Parts: sequence; structure tokens; C-alpha cells
Amino acid sequence: MTEIASPYISRPRITVLKVQPGTPPFRIVEVDGEVIGRARSLIDVLEFAAEVGILVHDLDDPDVVRWVGGDKLSWHPH
Repeated sequence: MTEIASPYISRPRITVLKVQPGTPPFRIVEVDGEVIGRARSLIDVLEFAAEVGILVHDLDDPDVVRWVGGDKLSWHPH
């Protein structure tokens, strides 16, 4: 028996895009590829997830949340 040649690629349901300039700055949040809102903090991401029935236990788990253009602590444009 052989192992699969390609590495595992997770497809999390939640994607948080890079920080957008604004007052205050925000990040677009997608669930299953659909935009569901603008997050201004981690709390917003958790609230959006709860609204669609996703319980998030670990924001650092790449199988749950994909952070684009920064991690969970990036909330200001560079």
C-alpha cells in the first residue's frame, strides 16, 4: 500500500480576507465562498460563524478558518 502523493489541503468553511482600509479598518468574511459581512474584530468573525451555525473552538485551526493577508491579530492595513 502507498501513501497519497499529494499533501492534504484543507478547505475551511470560513475565509477571512486581508485588511481593508476604512474607519475603522475591516476584513471581509466569507462562508462557503459567499460574503457574509465585514469584520472589525475577532468577535465579529465568531458572531458571523455562529449566525450560520458554525461553532469555532480554535481560530488558529486551518481546517476551520483561513486567514488571508495576515493572522487573527492583523486588523490594521500595512
